[in-house]
Amino acid sequence: MGLCAVLIVVPALASCQGPSDPTTEATPDTEEQVVAEPEVTAEPSGDTIVDVAIANGSFETLVAAVQAADLVETLSGEGPFTVFAPTDEAFAALPEGTLDTLLLPENQETLTQILTYHVVSGEVPSSEVTTGAVETVAGEELEILADESGVTVGAATVVTPDVEASNGVIHVIDTVLLPTSLDLSAL
Repeated sequence: MGLCAVLIVVPALASCQGPSDPTTEATPDTEEQVVAEPEVTAEPSGDTIVDVAIANGSFETLVAAVQAADLVETLSGEGPFTVFAPTDEAFAALPEGTLDTLLLPENQETLTQILTYHVVSGEVPSSEVTTGAVETVAGEELEILADESGVTVGAATVVTPDVEASNGVIHVIDTVLLPTSLDLSAL
C-alpha cells in the first residue's frame, strides 16, 4: 500500500516552475535599478510527489483520492516512483456518481487499486519511456505507446511530462486509468 501513495504526488507540477521575471530594486541614493536574477536550479526541490500535486492546483481530486485511500504517507515516502497523474478534468469525465462512490470509506480498497494502477516503481523520465507493458504498483500491466506524436498510457495521453519531485517524477495525463480487472458497475 506504500507504493500507492505515489499517486498523491501528482499535483506538485506547479513547484517545478521558476519565477519568470527578475525582480527590480531601485536604490534611494542613485535612482539606478539593480536587477536581481532569480535562482534557478536543475535539481528537484525537496517536495515529494504529494507536495507537488497539492501545490499545483490541477490535482485537487487526485489529492482527495490519495487522502481517502490513505496513500499520502506512501507517496511521500522515499520512492522513487513514476506517477501518471490524472487532472481534475480527467476525474470529472468519469461516469456521474463514480468519484463520489469511490471516495466512500467502504470503497477504499477499490480506490487504492485504481490509484496504484497509476504508479510504477522507479523513476522513468519521458526520455526513457518506450513502447511496451510496465507493471504498476497495483500488480497489473499497463500498456504504453511512445512515438513521435507523444506518449499514451492505456487510454490516456501524457499532456505534461517530467514534473520533477524529490521522490520521483509525475507525467500528467488526461484520463483516469482503470485496471482491466476492475468492474465499476459492482460499486
